[in-house]
Amino acid sequence: MARTLFLDVDGTLVDYHNHLPQSAVAAIRAARAEGHRVYLCTGRSKAEMPENLWDIGIDGMIGGNGSYVEDAGDVVLHQTLTGQECRAIVDWLHAHGLEFYLESNAGLFGSERFEEASAPVLALYSARKGKPVPEGTNSGLHGLVLGEDLFRDDVNKISYILTSYDDHLAAKEQFRGLQHGTWGGRGAEALFGDIGPTGITKAHAVDTLLEHLGADRADTIAFGDATVDISMFEACAVGVAMGNASADLKDIATHVTDDVEEDGLANAFRELGLVGR
Repeated sequence: MARTLFLDVDGTLVDYHNHLPQSAVAAIRAARAEGHRVYLCTGRSKAEMPENLWDIGIDGMIGGNGSYVEDAGDVVLHQTLTGQECRAIVDWLHAHGLEFYLESNAGLFGSERFEEASAPVLALYSARKGKPVPEGTNSGLHGLVLGEDLFRDDVNKISYILTSYDDHLAAKEQFRGLQHGTWGGRGAEALFGDIGPTGITKAHAVDTLLEHLGADRADTIAFGDATVDISMFEACAVGVAMGNASADLKDIATHVTDDVEEDGLANAFRELGLVGR
């Protein structure tokens, strides 16, 4: 029976140092050879998807935590912040001294001091979520562009560095009609906040893609590691949490596999019969 698989990227497909395990690559290719469809379902926008992820061989992607859906190269859904919303958020972040980047399929457009301010934060993200950062590891963001116009109308969402959790709460109060989240940790431990179009979630994108494919929800499996993946699990028949997943995701998971750094994705594919043992 062919399944439709949804894979989160950071902490699920790749580890927190952006290393792609070869076991995961082999498992995905074997699963597709068995007739299963594989989609990446990530907070990343398309500009943050390096070629080595596309080279695995996937059927498409859900990006921006659900604002963008692509199947076999065709755009199924793309909902962005309006130019007016983007301008208002950028002005507010500047006024509050918060460094940020705009997440667009054309690039990740950083604020004036984002590169300098983000270096220790991204290193902390890697160190906190995974094992100690290997010497020479690049903790930067793929697709980051600096010095460009920050007032745009093609922005999937905006991520900003939190000086405290209160920044996230203040943003939610200021922009009540938009979608808010945090990443890089749970609750007050989070490192970044993000703001996106209203109503956009991974679950909404899964629903949209299943309708486009004419696929049965009963044949869906989601793989993830973080709180933001809860809605994706709720939209799929089976939810597989990585060994390194947050406790709240493990609580609702159908299965818990091994750590991303211990071939967790490949092991889960074997355990679920998606590939030969």
